[in-house]
Amino acid sequence: MAKYGPLCVGIDPHRKLLTDWGYNVDAEGAELFSMRMLQAANGRAAAVKFQTPMFERYGAKGFEALERVLYAARQMGVITIVDCLRGGLSTTISAIADAYFKPGAPLLADAITLLPYYGARSLNGLITEALENGRGVFIASLTSNPEGMSLQTALRQSGDYKGRTVAYGIASTAQKHNVDIEGMGSVGLIIGATIGQWMQDSGVDPSKFTGPILSPGYGWQGAEAKDLKTVFRGTRGNVLVTVSRFIASHGPDIAALSQATESIALDVRQALMEATVEGSENQ
Repeated sequence: MAKYGPLCVGIDPHRKLLTDWGYNVDAEGAELFSMRMLQAANGRAAAVKFQTPMFERYGAKGFEALERVLYAARQMGVITIVDCLRGGLSTTISAIADAYFKPGAPLLADAITLLPYYGARSLNGLITEALENGRGVFIASLTSNPEGMSLQTALRQSGDYKGRTVAYGIASTAQKHNVDIEGMGSVGLIIGATIGQWMQDSGVDPSKFTGPILSPGYGWQGAEAKDLKTVFRGTRGNVLVTVSRFIASHGPDIAALSQATESIALDVRQALMEATVEGSENQ
């Protein structure tokens, strides 16, 4: 992020995008699409994020395609995030670690996304596996879909954070893994760029979080620069804004994709720099 800025290129081979690009709607088309998006991201974005279901839909061939594009991204030196929203009990978590974190893992990634519906503490084993293998995680806390508001701002009825919101408990539990880390930790949150209207109700303050923050919602989902400045006011270089269809709509021409990536990267960087400055002025 220090070198390439706060943009994460989302690689989501939707059916419509594959059709618009003139590719077959199959595993081969998804792989071709992904490789082209990788080319555009390389040297222009800090990370790429792969939406797992877009590959799962093609069964074994889809997973093979995902393995190959993850390998290609690693060869380029691009940070890889697999958006699989995993979670579960201990036996499940062990299998997840084998799939994504350990040396030689078929879907080896720098980080994956997690869903804490079993309780944020249920993820501790998987977080430990990630950290021991030099990997990271992003835990869903305040997501960009409007349906999430009622659950994420609900008040907890028991436990350490009784009386605080679900989102607050998730963010606070994640932060515990980062407190003793110098610089930015490896246990991150997912905080959507479209949640400004209910962020105050959640009790979550992104500027107090010292791990990485993955933020969807910019562009296609409606968030603009002003939303980034509202939600992430006071943050200090730890926000990674993910943009997918907004970039992919410029494809399949590599030059057009690359230009769109560079332009959006500059816009996002500027918005987050202003968010940092505004936060400092208000302290």
